[in-house]
Amino acid sequence: MIRYTLTVFEKTGEKLLDETIEAENDKEAKKQAEKLLKGKGYSEKIHRFVTSDGKLLLFQG
Repeated sequence: MIRYTLTVFEKTGEKLLDETIEAENDKEAKKQAEKLLKGKGYSEKIHRFVTSDGKLLLFQG
């Protein structure tokens, strides 16, 4: 399993979410992250989703 980190921010810089996700591959992890963002209503908030080695998979600025 690969570890990923999803972080969501307000425009003020306040951190709203800092969640670790484990998945078999980037594609599955991205699906999980998008589902989590939608479920919490954070899809339009500033967010980043990265692999444990820093590869950026999702970004909303």
